[in-house]
Amino acid sequence: MKAIIWKELKLIRKDKRSFFFLLLMPILFIVMFGSIFGGSADSGNISLQAVDQDGTQASKTLLERIGQTMNVKESAAAALDEQVEKIKRGQLSAVLVIPQGFEEAMRQGQPADVKLVQDPSAQASLAPIQAILNSVFNQYREQKLAGSLQAIGQTKAQTDQLLASPIRVENAPTSSDHFDYIDQVVPGMTVMFVFFIMITMTRRFFDEKKTGLLSRIRSTNIKPLHYLIGMWVPFVLTVIAQCVILFTFGHFVYGLKLGDLEALSLIVLALSIAGTGIGLGLSFIVPGEGAAMVITQLISMGGAMVGGLWMPSYLMPQFVQTIGHFTPQYWAQHSLVDVIAHSAHMSDVVGAVAVLLTFGLAGLVVALLRLPGFLRSAAN
Repeated sequence: MKAIIWKELKLIRKDKRSFFFLLLMPILFIVMFGSIFGGSADSGNISLQAVDQDGTQASKTLLERIGQTMNVKESAAAALDEQVEKIKRGQLSAVLVIPQGFEEAMRQGQPADVKLVQDPSAQASLAPIQAILNSVFNQYREQKLAGSLQAIGQTKAQTDQLLASPIRVENAPTSSDHFDYIDQVVPGMTVMFVFFIMITMTRRFFDEKKTGLLSRIRSTNIKPLHYLIGMWVPFVLTVIAQCVILFTFGHFVYGLKLGDLEALSLIVLALSIAGTGIGLGLSFIVPGEGAAMVITQLISMGGAMVGGLWMPSYLMPQFVQTIGHFTPQYWAQHSLVDVIAHSAHMSDVVGAVAVLLTFGLAGLVVALLRLPGFLRSAAN
């Protein structure tokens, strides 16, 4: 059995296709997704184009207040038509226009209108902009009310009491205080490409079958179970090494916080057993390498889509979330994110680890049941 393990480890190390699928591709995906979406949830990245046609101190003060919450990019007054054309072409979501007479209207106590020219099809990006603008405008309204109340003899304390909201929101932060999109990307890409080990596994078994090596092994005293374990262990070690390299890459390149390393290691071990266990069962069921490639793509990409590897599960429809619960990718991803982003520990991921081990053991059982028939077909 030791000889089989060493043989497989040497073959895996020389297999350039496995290196491409298991290491190079996930690193490229992490870099691509991390570069495009990294930090996109940060409110500081919300930007708004603005055209100040008034050009007064009041309009500049308004833009400065808005700029304290989001990134304001001011354009020349003559560029309004150009900005509107960009909105029509889908290149901008909105432009804030401060018309002439803004400061004069405020001095006279009249409504000072501003215009938000917007793309009605970009509601997702417009919602946070509108919320920030409403907050800033409410501050102006409160200042106006406070001035009016004090003008009729109200004290500052009485004014503050009248303007105080009847409902207060108490912030209760949890342990998830550093979640970033990279916390989703690195474990997501790692879990997705772990299951590409099934391509290497099925190819190795069919190679041994075609070259006659499997029939020669069958003629020796090696027990089928020992042969199965000898073939399986190198792939488990390969997946563990794959996960270590990818998480190390995420940690040093993107500052990924790994959390409890013991809990993380336990999940990686369970994930490696799940992926390779399913790969073993698949190797003895499929009729050929072509079918194995198709099924592996279906399991890897389909599981990634419904298991929440590309985006958080709670953003997907409810029926997709329900389907995801029946995939190993879902349990691996959620337990990894819990450790990385929510400071989970060993006791918090035991349930997910048990589910992953169940998937792996189910694949091993299928492999054990199908192994005798696979060996007979090799002999023929």
